[in-house]
Amino acid sequence: MPTLYTAAQAAEAATGWRRLLSAGAAAVTPATVRSWATRGHLAPAGLDDRGRPLYDHGAVARAEVATRRRALRLVGIPEHRP
Repeated sequence: MPTLYTAAQAAEAATGWRRLLSAGAAAVTPATVRSWATRGHLAPAGLDDRGRPLYDHGAVARAEVATRRRALRLVGIPEHRP
């Protein structure tokens, strides 16, 4: 069974990943996660008991990477690939 997150939980997880890669500088808010969903970067994988969307762990990670890469490109920072 996949791990599913609410927007707040997804934001917390994505913030952790992002901080690992940006020396603690960047944070992801629940509003950002909802924006990813609105913009089509993240599709809900289900609903919680209150009818709020739940997001798959892997899908949250992919949305975080895609939006971070795009943001870096927009400011002229090339992607670092080891």
